[in-house]
Amino acid sequence: MRTDSERPADVSGDRLLLTTEEAADVLRVGRTTVYALIKEGQLRPVHIGRSCRISRAELERYVSRLDTPPPATRTRTRARTAVDQPALFTASTGRPSAGC
Repeated sequence: MRTDSERPADVSGDRLLLTTEEAADVLRVGRTTVYALIKEGQLRPVHIGRSCRISRAELERYVSRLDTPPPATRTRTRARTAVDQPALFTASTGRPSAGC
C-alpha cells in the first residue's frame, strides 16, 4: 500500500477511468477492498485489454447506494386458517394412525 507521500496530490480530478489503486484512494479504502467489491458485484469495472479500470461515475453510484437507506420491509402476517388437527394424524386410509 502506498504511503501518503507517494499518493498523487489530486487523484483523478478530471479522469474518467481510475486504476484500482486510485479508486481505493478516492474511497479511502485499501486496494484489496476494491477488488473484493468488484468480486461481490458492488463495483463494476471496465476492462481495457488486460487493464482493470473503474469509472468515476461507478464510484459515485456505489457511494450513493451507501447513502440511501434500504427500503422499509413490511412483515407480512399470514392469516390463520382453521385446521382440523385430528385429520393431520389420520393416515391416507382415513383411519387414525396406530402410533409412531
